[in-house]
Amino acid sequence: MKIRVGTLLAGSIVGVGLLIVALQAAATATVDVYKSPTCGCCAKWVDHMRDHGFTVNTHDIGNKEIRKKSGISSTLGSCHTALVNGYAIEGHVPAPDIIRLLKEKPKAVGLAVPDMPHGTPGMEGARSDPYNVLLIKERDEERKDTTIYNRYDPHAKKVEEADSIKPESDKSGSVMRLK
Repeated sequence: MKIRVGTLLAGSIVGVGLLIVALQAAATATVDVYKSPTCGCCAKWVDHMRDHGFTVNTHDIGNKEIRKKSGISSTLGSCHTALVNGYAIEGHVPAPDIIRLLKEKPKAVGLAVPDMPHGTPGMEGARSDPYNVLLIKERDEERKDTTIYNRYDPHAKKVEEADSIKPESDKSGSVMRLK
């Protein structure tokens, strides 16, 4: 019993430590967002980032110039571009993926969610489409050359939930046949 309590305590300490490191990465990171002054979904994404502990500065000047300057190809384009700790973030990338990027610190240009998929942070609504968060390893890398950093598929979750709900079997073991 003492071993289990010790293991549980050690696991809890490690878990809390990892959570603190992740929160510190977000809390110490300032995100500069370049967007259109009239884009509502960009403003919602900014709120999403703030909700996850980021300090956000918005620049309502559009994002085409900063996207190009950051080395993000137009094939990965979306409605806003953000810069955080030396990385470029294109489009509606979820904050947990950015926190993971800042923690892992891969050699990369940044992350992108091309276009504006329904269901991404800032694009919430009645419809949610599957989408990928892409890791951009090299400057001006085309969409086809990126690596999938994370996958989001709201439909897969519904299928898993449906599979886990099975009707109770007949306890008597009998089978009813229709003629």
